[in-house]
Amino acid sequence: MPRPSLREHVIAAAVEQFHRRGYHASGVKDITDAANLPKGSFYNYFSSKEEMALEALRRYGLGRQLERLRDPGTPPVDRLRAHFVFFGDDLNHDGTNLGCMFGNFAAESISTGPALRDAVGNAWSHWIAALTVALTEMKELGELPADRDVDLLARGLARAWQGTVLHAKVLQDMSPIDDFFAGVFEPLLGLPAR
Repeated sequence: MPRPSLREHVIAAAVEQFHRRGYHASGVKDITDAANLPKGSFYNYFSSKEEMALEALRRYGLGRQLERLRDPGTPPVDRLRAHFVFFGDDLNHDGTNLGCMFGNFAAESISTGPALRDAVGNAWSHWIAALTVALTEMKELGELPADRDVDLLARGLARAWQGTVLHAKVLQDMSPIDDFFAGVFEPLLGLPAR
């Protein structure tokens, strides 16, 4: 198996540092220390901390498995549930203190540059579009009432999830995840309580 490049090593360290500490609290030295590289080597791969953060956000986004929301081989309601279960499992695995890197960056976005704000905004738009695909299929199958606004519903689910993650982070436990399914996911989609 080929050895990962030093650039990939720096990216992995940056994703971990930005996710754990946020944008402002993660310096280039923190990232290079985590990668066990001299600080100057960072600039062999990236021109700035912002450029690195954009790549870290992109890599984090790839791990969100949004393509599963478009899988035609699985019923749309099952895809939606599995999507949020995956997010909850990921949160539980990483520890509630990390939260969602997009949500963490969004909380800092007022004091970051426009490139980072745009990257987070685009990630949210991409996520909401993927949720809308599954919700539209549910509507076409008659699993949602014909008058339901799937775009509004997708935005509501995304926002409710981010609030859930934030609450889990504050409480340092996973109980808000159960609340999300029982109090938001199932009622919004008109599903019977599990």
